[in-house]
Amino acid sequence: MNISHYDLNLLVYLDVLLREQSVTRAAAQLGLTQPAMSNGLKRLREMFQNPLLVRTQNGMQPTPRARALQPVVRQLVLQLEAALSPVSAFVPEQSQRRFRIMASDYAASTLLPTLLRQLGDQAPGISLDIMTPSDVTFHELEEGRVDLALNIFAELPDSFHQKRIWRDEFLCLLASDHPALQQWDPAHYLAAEHVWVSKTGYGVGVGIGLNELQKLGWVDQALAGQGLSRHIRVFTRNYHVAIDLALESGLIATIPARAAALALKLQQAQLRQPPLPIPPIELMMVWSPLLHHDVAHIWLRQAIMEAGNRIMPPALSATANNVRS
Repeated sequence: MNISHYDLNLLVYLDVLLREQSVTRAAAQLGLTQPAMSNGLKRLREMFQNPLLVRTQNGMQPTPRARALQPVVRQLVLQLEAALSPVSAFVPEQSQRRFRIMASDYAASTLLPTLLRQLGDQAPGISLDIMTPSDVTFHELEEGRVDLALNIFAELPDSFHQKRIWRDEFLCLLASDHPALQQWDPAHYLAAEHVWVSKTGYGVGVGIGLNELQKLGWVDQALAGQGLSRHIRVFTRNYHVAIDLALESGLIATIPARAAALALKLQQAQLRQPPLPIPPIELMMVWSPLLHHDVAHIWLRQAIMEAGNRIMPPALSATANNVRS
């Protein structure tokens, strides 16, 4: 095979066509006319001697040959972009860049205040556009339209880069006069009323029953694995709401330690280790391979890790710790 016989620019066309599965959308993304993109698809079909994309009742669908080519072409285009991108100096103190970050309520409550103070000292011109998980799709993240995602992920596409910011244990937050504190054990914990914080941030679908709903939470998954369940009085998606309800309404909030630390300044707050084993969670930072070599993006990722390293979980006193039975 003589590679000089082929127009390698067509690989860029193929990369976008296979992602968009639409001649019109691919043309718009590359700034081409639709006839030009149609001609590019025709040449690609000749190059690979395969139709690549076939029109069906569900729109344009890739052939098996195209599906096999997609990861190979994607990687080639990424490597070429990285090799050809000019390396320019990034000066945080002078930058006016705006970063778009998807952050769960947990990440926004615990990590972002420290990060913003750090940016104020190091890069006062940089601004952040913070979005919730329901505002962003993996497709937008993969295309680099969103710089970063900060969340706790059950699974991720293999194409993303990721880094763990921290691992967090669970703690129970209660008002200082909560009756369960008189005998802190599994029986009294389960008998009390609780406030539940969504782990997804996407809300609860219509028609989901209470039993199914409780399976969405880490705490309730852990309890179910032990054949146990708790009585949830309030469901919320906000950690600050959970903290307020725990302190004002006599509920127990079993939440990650760094979120529980938000209430330490309140004198009526008490923290206890859960009387039952609950696996820890991991806050992850995720980004597109398209932005992996961007110098400003590299700086931001380092800044986030520095901020995360400054945020420690609360230290419990000897009386606050308990031996799980």
